[in-house]
This record gives sequence, C-alpha cells and structure tokens, in this order.
Amino acid sequence: MRAIEATGNGLTELAVTTKSAPAAPGPGEVTVDMMIVTINPADLLMLEGRYGVRPPAPFVPGSEGVGRISAAGPDVTLRPGDIVMPMPGNTWTEQVTLPARHVVPLPANVDLDQAAMLKANPATALVMLEDIVPLQAGDWVILNAANSAVGQNVVKVGAALGLRIACVVRREGAAQALRALGAEVVIVDDGTGPAPCLPDGAKARLALDAIGGAATERLAAAVADRGTVVNYGLLSGESPRLSAHDLVFRGLTLRGFWLASWFATAGPARIKQVYAQLVAWLGEGRIGAKVDAHYPIERAAEAVAHAAREGRDGKVLITTRFHTGPA
Repeated sequence: MRAIEATGNGLTELAVTTKSAPAAPGPGEVTVDMMIVTINPADLLMLEGRYGVRPPAPFVPGSEGVGRISAAGPDVTLRPGDIVMPMPGNTWTEQVTLPARHVVPLPANVDLDQAAMLKANPATALVMLEDIVPLQAGDWVILNAANSAVGQNVVKVGAALGLRIACVVRREGAAQALRALGAEVVIVDDGTGPAPCLPDGAKARLALDAIGGAATERLAAAVADRGTVVNYGLLSGESPRLSAHDLVFRGLTLRGFWLASWFATAGPARIKQVYAQLVAWLGEGRIGAKVDAHYPIERAAEAVAHAAREGRDGKVLITTRFHTGPA
C-alpha cells in the first residue's frame, strides 16, 4: 500500500512511499481502506514543524478522512463495505487497521467529500459553541477569521443552535462569501480602525479567536463583561493577548481550545453525541464545506502546495485508489 511520509522540516519534505499492508484485524478490530483524506491548516503546521506537538520523523500526517471497511475481526458488529470515519490521526495512508471503537459509522449514502471533512472543523465548531459557555438561543457569538473552514462551520452550526453569529474578516470579498452563506452580521476589519462591535450596542457572551496577537484584544471589545474569549488558532504567529483592563476590571476569561484535548476528556458518550448530531445535520444539508480541489495520492506534493496557497476557495482533498467516484 502507499502512504505519505513527512519529516516535519518543510512543506516540500514529503514523499509517497510503499509500505507493507497493515496486519489483518484481530478481535474487536477492523481494516479500513481510506478513500479520501483532508489537508487541514494543522497538517501544514505539522509538516513545517510548527505545530504544538512534533512526532518523530518520518511520520504519516493527516488528522481526518473517510474510508470503507475491507475486513472485520471477531466480535465486531461493523461489516466489510461499511463507510466509516477513523478517529485517530495518521490518515494520509491507503489502509489502516484499528479498534472498531475508534471509527464512527456513517450512512451508506453519505457525501464522501463532506464525510472526509467531518471530524475536525464541524466538531470544533459544535464543541466550542456547546461545551465552553452555556449559551441559549438568541445569544451573540463573535469570531474572527470567519471565512475559514471552522468559521463557516460556526456560522452553520450556530444557525442550527439558534445563536446569533457575528463574523469578522479582513477582506470585502470574504465578507460577501459569508453573507451568501447566510451569516447574520459580517464586519470587515483590517486591524487599523475602531474595534469591531455588534449592532445596537449588543455584546457577545463568547468570542472565538483564530488569529492571536492584537486581533484577540480587538475581538474582546465586543464581548460582555465576564464573558469568555477562546483562542483556537494562531494565524498571526503571535500568542493571544488581552489587556489588564479586560482581565481585571471587565472580568473577561481567556482560554484555549484544542480538539485533541477535548477528545481526551469528553468521554465516549459525549463524543458519540457530537458526531451523531453532525452526521444528522450533514444528512439534512445544514452543514458542509467547499472543496477547492482533489488530488490523487501520487500527487501529494502538489496537493500540499495548493492547500498552502493564499486565497484558495475551499479544502484540498487527497484521494486514494480505493476512491472510485468522480474527483
């Protein structure tokens, strides 16, 4: 089988290698033929050696994808042919054998592109909106980098939850795309004028910051006293910061969010609940993300270069020989 291996020393330091097929599944295990895998910003940071964790080289990157079970061991209710989403990482490979409890079953008619993008960004959006602050329908949430994949999912998931979402972006073109997506409020902020604010003097209970640096503090200006600012990305390359006034006198809370840490603490029941909800919304067409391009696995280097481009319009996906549909 083929897999993509990287060194963590740069985006071009990767290769498609031939490896031995995984072991046959034992009791409680399944073998999954990966069909489509996703390139996320976290994957690019991992390739560059700039992510929060750095695996020993060489390593197989990838955090999400979708596949079909090709073999099942004893004591497994899943069957060959079932479509599943593996939960562990190292997905940029053609086959993997893992415990059946570590895959999420998906409907047979699921959109494979959307299924390949389901694990990370939609779950991040839903968990940040439900598990950090007890929000109620009608509450305001404000976020920056709202044209990102997570941001677009926050817009869609927020609408499904009855929340009011204010989106902050740097370009008018990105603002137009969010308005077309149905975003209620979109604010263009290049970081030089007054800080973003909500209409009619409203204040947000929760702010979601993907940028860090001064952008965190600008976002906090729209948050109510004793509200919460969550940082989940560092697009600026700078640590998030709030002023002493925000922390001491306004009582704002600044905390981080990493989906991997949530997996470690949420418990099986909550994880199952989150993905059951996302699968249902996906089937209803309430959530979904754009795809900019597909590349076969042998063109992995081109796929990574495309994913790293500024201004791309959607995710870049990698397909394997097990994907027989259009791409």
